[in-house]
Amino acid sequence: MTSKIFHTLLALIILTLGGYPNIAKSQPLNNSNSTKQEKKLTINHLTGDYYIIKTYNTWKGKKYDSNSMYVVTRDGVVLLDGVWDTTKCQSLLDYILKHHQKKVVLAIGTHFHDDRTGGFDYFQKQGIKTYSSKQTYDLCKSHHFEKAEFYFSKDTIFTVGEHTFQTYYPGEGHTKDNIVVWCRKQKVLYGGCLVNSLDRNSLGNIADANLQAWPTSIKKVTQKFHKHQYVIPGHGEWTSNNALEHTLKLLDQHKPQEPLIQPLDN
Repeated sequence: MTSKIFHTLLALIILTLGGYPNIAKSQPLNNSNSTKQEKKLTINHLTGDYYIIKTYNTWKGKKYDSNSMYVVTRDGVVLLDGVWDTTKCQSLLDYILKHHQKKVVLAIGTHFHDDRTGGFDYFQKQGIKTYSSKQTYDLCKSHHFEKAEFYFSKDTIFTVGEHTFQTYYPGEGHTKDNIVVWCRKQKVLYGGCLVNSLDRNSLGNIADANLQAWPTSIKKVTQKFHKHQYVIPGHGEWTSNNALEHTLKLLDQHKPQEPLIQPLDN
């Protein structure tokens, strides 16, 4: 693994850091010829060089969406998280090349679930450098999930072209390894699944969550990136700037069931 760390350091370009707008209509990329088409992959313009990707998959028998993001820089396109529906990897790459005349050069996964690192195997075969934290890398490996090619062991700043991407680990929450990514140029906070959207009335998948630590992690993110203008959650609608506060509200409302204690007969 020493060589991986060495190559990671060589591959990283690390420098010192440097109301929502009108949202463009979503652009569905559908390949189905059926009369009743389902959304497969949609892309919305957020602001400037920032675009929101939405893909879909099924969890516990119900279809859900998943958000990821890409940023167009003068030196190529950066993906924050992969695609949950991995059959849409090439469609996404084709769309980006057609509309921006640039290739994806870097992808960063924000935790180990397959809605975050989905497609990383495919991206690596296309020559795209994929990264995650060391903690995420290890969890992906132990769960036999798709994993990044490289990892970072502490909070890191990636600089690609004119944009910077600052990773930050606030502590456990949705998962033990969840990170956020701060995009300073347009003050975009990419929260991933640590953050819940305003259209959600529950915390979603909490199988790997730390419900006690999660509120503290949200408060750390809020304090560190208090100048954010955009907050992108891992699922659901992303046009509100109040997702951090909403997540705290959901956590406060979540009441874990007390264990049933029965007296022992003497």
